[in-house]
Amino acid sequence: MVNFAYVIAGSEATGGAGIQVDLKTFQELDVYGLGALTCIVSFDPQDNWNHRFVPVDPQVIKDQIEAATSLHDLSTVKIGMLGTPATIDAVEESLKKQQWTNVVLDPVLICKGQEPGAALDTDTALREKILPLATVVTPNHFEAKTLSGMDEINSVDDLIEAAKRIQAQGPQYVIAKGGVELPGEYAVDVLFDGNEVTIFSEPKIGEERVSGAGCTFAAAITAELAKGSDIKTAAGVAKKLVTEGIKTRVESKAPFASIWQQA
Repeated sequence: MVNFAYVIAGSEATGGAGIQVDLKTFQELDVYGLGALTCIVSFDPQDNWNHRFVPVDPQVIKDQIEAATSLHDLSTVKIGMLGTPATIDAVEESLKKQQWTNVVLDPVLICKGQEPGAALDTDTALREKILPLATVVTPNHFEAKTLSGMDEINSVDDLIEAAKRIQAQGPQYVIAKGGVELPGEYAVDVLFDGNEVTIFSEPKIGEERVSGAGCTFAAAITAELAKGSDIKTAAGVAKKLVTEGIKTRVESKAPFASIWQQA
């Protein structure tokens, strides 16, 4: 039996994030992956490694989703970077054409290189149109603050409160990630299912963010849900995969490293 996982996300040219990471993660977890591109992103080494961002035409996004969903019976999808309100409209319209068992949203709210006003419009559209469709949302520290409306997240209790506030906006499950930004010696993630809180904790591996960790985490959850795992099992697998991937991260000429899924 083949288990399928679908992803709607951007391309990141260095292979350290985006749909490239999603598909590598699916493969590592024995899931057949396929996806639609929403944008093309490349780091600019001449401009402090900021992003060069090119959105894909909304109709082309719709065409990609139509082709994949016509070819296979897909029930589990991960949504990564969308980037523009027009893209969000196209994805919302396409998702609503069928029932999905699992919609995993990695709520990417920032792309360095976008104008602040455009980024704000995108954040608002994502919250209004995609967040209510999600089964699982996996915000990082910054995204958890933004989506919850909290000014600060400085403790595990704060992270739990953020997860509860986001869950109240529609998704069934929220996994709020503390990462290196949460003070303390441990990288803590909290899962809130509407009733219970489950905490996943591992010692921090350095104090620098690693490119692709968030993509990998959400993709691993997507793959495990596609195989029929429950949310706690899926989150546990994702936490372990990301932890090991950060330990064996790939260094580069850029001032950041990338996660390695085959660790």
